[in-house]
Amino acid sequence: MSKGPGLFSDIGKKAKDLLTKDYISDQKFSVSTYSDTGVVLTTTAVKKGGLSTGDVAAQYKYKNTLIDVKVDTESNISTTFTITEIVPSTKTIASFKLPDYNSGKLEVQYFHYHATFTTAVALNQSPTVDLSATIGTPTIAFGAEAGYDTTSGKFMKYTAGIGMTKPDSSASIILGDKGDSIRASYVHHLDQLKKSAAVGEITRKFSTNENTFTVGGLYAVDHLTVVKAKLNNHGKLGALLQHELIPKSILTISSEFDTKNLDKTPRFGLALALKP
Repeated sequence: MSKGPGLFSDIGKKAKDLLTKDYISDQKFSVSTYSDTGVVLTTTAVKKGGLSTGDVAAQYKYKNTLIDVKVDTESNISTTFTITEIVPSTKTIASFKLPDYNSGKLEVQYFHYHATFTTAVALNQSPTVDLSATIGTPTIAFGAEAGYDTTSGKFMKYTAGIGMTKPDSSASIILGDKGDSIRASYVHHLDQLKKSAAVGEITRKFSTNENTFTVGGLYAVDHLTVVKAKLNNHGKLGALLQHELIPKSILTISSEFDTKNLDKTPRFGLALALKP
């Protein structure tokens, strides 16, 4: 793939990941095993409230093809085929879920040095079409995406954004919800080794005149331990500790507090991922 501006979904992704990734409120346990044939088998159990769910996932890679299969506790089977370079500089993703025969989806991504394009089509009797495009360079990119319902002949969504990336920082502005919201974010690494970072994000909803401002940070205590925290103007405080117990096996402890309502029970999450 070429080193171009990236997909539209990459705009603002660094800030989003720093503020949301690995923050959980459930108890999750997963174990991955690897076979000699290249199959990765992952078993996951999740406890949310008083309910317990789980799934078994298998992943197999052969040359330029990646196959993912997941079976959950309700006997739903989700399958995804990802094939790169069928045509130069492209990636094709086909997915479907059984027994929901109308869940099929086909996506094609095209990468160029100065632009990327994606097209996703739902494989059913009333297909929807999602389109996105970006132009620019790895340093600055302009992009837009839209979703079109072929049955009603109307656009379900349209979004535009701009992203700027430097070695030690990343910034983005995204106009979404059909122009009803705007989100601006900025991430800055505080040292050359990127052991620490600070992030700020502000979102405004025009229809409700509601503003949400969130600040957060990340600090790598050592090469095995990372701590993260975030706080928004509504008083929601989140904290996270992630530690590598043994190589590739991660323990994550997460919590969320409402600082404006200390009588409310805090939310805690625990995740353990074992990869021998």
